[in-house]
Amino acid sequence: MLEEVLSALQPETGGRYVDGTLGGAGHAAAILRASSPSGWLFGCDRDGVAVETAKARLAEFTGRWEIQRGTFDRLSEWLPAGSCDGVLFDLGVSSPQLDVAERGFSFQAEGPLDMRMDTRQAVTAATIVNGWPAAELERIFRAYGDEPQARRFARVITEDRPFTTTKQLADLIERVSPRAGRKAHPATKIFQALRIAVNDEIGFVERGLVAAFEVLKPGGRLAVITFHSLEDRTVKLWGREMARDYTFPGEVDVPELRQDCVPKMRLISRKAILPGEAELARNPRARSAQQRVLEKV
Repeated sequence: MLEEVLSALQPETGGRYVDGTLGGAGHAAAILRASSPSGWLFGCDRDGVAVETAKARLAEFTGRWEIQRGTFDRLSEWLPAGSCDGVLFDLGVSSPQLDVAERGFSFQAEGPLDMRMDTRQAVTAATIVNGWPAAELERIFRAYGDEPQARRFARVITEDRPFTTTKQLADLIERVSPRAGRKAHPATKIFQALRIAVNDEIGFVERGLVAAFEVLKPGGRLAVITFHSLEDRTVKLWGREMARDYTFPGEVDVPELRQDCVPKMRLISRKAILPGEAELARNPRARSAQQRVLEKV
């Protein structure tokens, strides 16, 4: 969603920007190009391969960027408060991660049950599949995959483990719940849930939104691209809370107890921004993408 990102952040000469999910650095390069000749970008990614790829791709802009290997929830440790004009988070798994079988993100090819975005961490998909109790597997399948057969799949996995490869796990799921003409593979939601759990993706989003707010200037914008409903709901609810012009005591919003306050952010669009037809033609994986944009007051 390159055009949508540039429209949201409106990069300009001398601006300071953040790409918290560098990936292949396509967005970062576009931001630096749009903010030439003096715009500056801080980029980070927890994937070491992505960091090295980004450094190579951004070589033409040397002197105008800094890149760290790490997670975007640490932005406020690396950057001064109120110093940035725009922040971008492009969430989820990247195409290079999906396409390399050895990373274990996809059941389309044989690979180890890994799914780590940061290969330095100890917990892998195999750790969860082979070690967590059925009740915990059921919980993440429901919470992170919205899987209606969560209990059934959790039970058969614990009965048949250990698993070492993506194909072993996907084949078991398909035996238990045959595809029977369905377009989506029956293991799709299970693999999504495992990936989110392995990488604590929702926790990082929650903490990252707070960190982004801290480093933004008043008038600075935050653009977040999500790829599934749980991510989008997390961003949407946080944005609504930050844009409210009232507060209330406790956890329940009782209208009679509301107290006026100054909003901390402004919703640029109340509805999520979807990719255009040209984007979908170029990149079919963008079909589930949604972008939300907020501006710091």
